[in-house]
Amino acid sequence: MARGGEISTVAERYAGALFELAMANNEIEKAERSLGRFLGALHSSADLQRFVRSPVFSSGDQLRGLSSVLEAAGIEGLVRDFLLVLTRNRRLFAIESVIKAFASLCAKARGEVEAGIISAFPLTDIQAQDLTDTFRQKLGKSPKLTITVDPKLLGGLVVKVGSQMIDTSLRTKLKNLEKAMKEAR
Repeated sequence: MARGGEISTVAERYAGALFELAMANNEIEKAERSLGRFLGALHSSADLQRFVRSPVFSSGDQLRGLSSVLEAAGIEGLVRDFLLVLTRNRRLFAIESVIKAFASLCAKARGEVEAGIISAFPLTDIQAQDLTDTFRQKLGKSPKLTITVDPKLLGGLVVKVGSQMIDTSLRTKLKNLEKAMKEAR
């Protein structure tokens, strides 16, 4: 099986090709919705996950099976054809990475930036909106927030935007204080 880096490269190439086709056909939003439906079906079915990831199934078996799944999910046109090409080329195992890469290309084209927020406690809607407004002002782009909760942080936030990370968590501050105290001995 391919290593993580190889899957990423494959995913980026295929996502780029789909993005270019969707843009040329003015179908980016439609492609996003269709890929979202497929991803939802994939996440809700352990059988479909095995079917997509397993190298045991022949290309012909995967084509027939996937065609049925796509028809049942109402996925047609460009995305249907794209998924069948992935299947013919024996790259269906990388579909989740392809969808993630496609979503990133779409967000970039819309001028959005992805921001990951980890907080010690669930954020209120007002706090999430304040973060969104702050990012919009600082970055000049519309942020797409992914907010997760990690009680181990004790307090504060960890914010990741692109390759930048800002850690204001109480856990990190306590670790830094502990390290400083050990060095002072």
